[in-house]
Amino acid sequence: MESSENSCFKGQFLIAMPGLADPNFYRSVTCMCEHTSEGALGIVVNRIAPRISAKDIFADLNLDPIAQMGSTPVYTGGPVHPHEIFILHGPPFEWRGMLMITPSLALSNTRDIIESLAQGNGPEAFMIALGCAGWGAGQLEEEIRSNSWLTCPIDEEILFHAKANQKWEAAVKKMGIDPVLLSDKAGHA
Repeated sequence: MESSENSCFKGQFLIAMPGLADPNFYRSVTCMCEHTSEGALGIVVNRIAPRISAKDIFADLNLDPIAQMGSTPVYTGGPVHPHEIFILHGPPFEWRGMLMITPSLALSNTRDIIESLAQGNGPEAFMIALGCAGWGAGQLEEEIRSNSWLTCPIDEEILFHAKANQKWEAAVKKMGIDPVLLSDKAGHA
């Protein structure tokens, strides 16, 4: 446990408060992949991209996927780099350029993992996203101080197994909070 990094949100879910009106993040759950003094990067994990599936991504990369992989949903990972592919995944952790998020979760975006996924040989637990969310130095900390976000440790059951439209409520409940009781008004107790 890295107690000296109290303000590090890597490995956390960032859960949008109801008052966060930005349409990119309204009722979103973001998996925080990196957070340093220079900024933060995350993947929104509860927004399925309309009109696109893994089959489309594999076709764009000239890959011929096995049948069950083609229907895999693609998530809208955030408004930054909207045409880049990001893979959140569990083990194995053998991919080029992989970023470890927690001991059991990583982020990759190299062709080797995408080719393996197309053939059904990649990680068992994974999520494909287009785009990511990014914050400049100090920006995320300021948004948290202004009550835009709740944070809690990433829950891989919610991440990989909950339905997209149920992840926000599941993450809030995981914190022990009744979602109905959340206010869209800023303030501190």
